[in-house]
Amino acid sequence: MAKHVIEEAKRCLGCKKPRCVEGCPVSTPIPQVIDMLLHGKIREAGEVLFNNNPLSIICAMVCPHEFQCEGHCILGNKGMPIHFSSIEHYISDYFLNLEAERQVTDPNKKVALIGSGPAGLTLAFILVQRGYDITIFEAYEKIGGILQFGIPDFRLPKPFLDRIQKKLLKMGVKIRPNTLIGPNLTIDDLKRDGYKAIFIGTGVWKPNKLNIPGESLGHVHFAIDYLKKPEAYNLGETLYVIGAGNVAMDVARTALRRGVQEAIVVNRLGEKEMTARPYEVEYARLDGVQFLFNTSPKKIVDDGLICCSNETSRDEEDRIVIKEIEGTETFYRADSVIVSISQGPRNNIVANTEGINTGVSGLVKVDSHGQTTLEGVFSSGDVVTGGKTVVEAVKYSKIVADSIDEYIQSKYFSNREEQ
Repeated sequence: MAKHVIEEAKRCLGCKKPRCVEGCPVSTPIPQVIDMLLHGKIREAGEVLFNNNPLSIICAMVCPHEFQCEGHCILGNKGMPIHFSSIEHYISDYFLNLEAERQVTDPNKKVALIGSGPAGLTLAFILVQRGYDITIFEAYEKIGGILQFGIPDFRLPKPFLDRIQKKLLKMGVKIRPNTLIGPNLTIDDLKRDGYKAIFIGTGVWKPNKLNIPGESLGHVHFAIDYLKKPEAYNLGETLYVIGAGNVAMDVARTALRRGVQEAIVVNRLGEKEMTARPYEVEYARLDGVQFLFNTSPKKIVDDGLICCSNETSRDEEDRIVIKEIEGTETFYRADSVIVSISQGPRNNIVANTEGINTGVSGLVKVDSHGQTTLEGVFSSGDVVTGGKTVVEAVKYSKIVADSIDEYIQSKYFSNREEQ
């Protein structure tokens, strides 16, 4: 691993106008970091990465690098791009081991962060370093949100999240696990107890339905529920996964690792139209996942599912049009079926709070700075944008951190500073 990292770092051209930086959603200063590493300044390189992206260790493992930094590397035009993901992982892993300093925080600057997914974790690291008294309210027993309960261990080993939690606690962040905000503790309770700003980063945990007969049968499950605790499920030998995204790939690969003999992904579109990264599809195939393309589920029955074949075309606006082929209904025997067609937000907070507007799909409405329609309440991450990448959550959460900082300073402390 270390030899590979050194070789990759030495291949970097140190471009004056680095396209890799342009391709990164958070503009990671890649040539600067690589130069520091090669000159024995790994601690400083780690600090640069962390200050730019507190979740750099996570992004090194789960970012779609082939579309971002590595996909923009000039060396990729005629050969292999620099594998910065390996370099970033090596540096960030080293930096995460360093002892964190406890931050000096002001109890009069309390901020509540609801949810500890990528957005909430980013806010926690940034704001505690600015002296804010941070409390994270997490509905589950462990931090991480989608990182903890939605990404399999073989893609993101969970000890990294344990180390992130340890760092947060060392820095002075308070964490309340198993605490659901909305039905019991409310936004009003948080305001009453002195929180100057409240951040909603609750993600999207409500699975979308197929709305076909048989979806309530006992051998049918939803992907986001399965990935939370796969050991709780008995899927039998043959599993069909309905979906075409990265989550569907994670489900199929996880199931094969847990004893399923056949995992077949059913996609109503063609292979080229799959929303999963080509990289993830290739890994799924290596693991033994099979695929049924241009196939639509019509009904789930006790011993399998019934599907029909499709034809796809494009309309005048280049949108995909799906046409079912008559007389092609086919029965596929299955022990289990997992539905993986994305998720939406739950309404635990919105249903118990007046003044927070949402869109048709239930996503929280915010302005360009992450301010919701209720004063002092901010939001970002998947609960605002829908399911996106970790690095995109980091990008927008950095903007929200500045917005929360500015809001609190101007509303509560501007007169004091003037005096």
